[in-house]
Amino acid sequence: MPAAIAGVGIDLLRVERIEQALARHGDRFAQKVLGPEEFAKFVARRTRDPRRGVRFLATRFAAKEAFSKAVGLGMRMPMSWRRMQALNAPGGRPVVVLAEPLKTWYEARFGAAHVSLTDEHDMVAAYVVVETRRTP
Repeated sequence: MPAAIAGVGIDLLRVERIEQALARHGDRFAQKVLGPEEFAKFVARRTRDPRRGVRFLATRFAAKEAFSKAVGLGMRMPMSWRRMQALNAPGGRPVVVLAEPLKTWYEARFGAAHVSLTDEHDMVAAYVVVETRRTP
């Protein structure tokens, strides 16, 4: 039996909002939002091209917002910015990676999570679909 959809979340964000937050708070903002692997990617991309770094941060911010909507938590425990990362599989596809205690909470309630990200020079969007948990 195919998995059913348990939740859907979407977030649309102006890149300028992230630029302003970075201007006000510097890397502290990025470190608050990004998990460790995401932060390393952000620094690498920003080093090559500052605009690319900002768009990376913006897409990850949007992914976390979309994920929190899909699971119905918003930004409240056990959800927090750094506990959900949108990383890339070897082929480039974005994947959801969760840290504790969000991981255990999520796995007790849901199946696979799928994330799609897109960016343009002034906007980014993230779409998350969460499947129902399969019972053995």
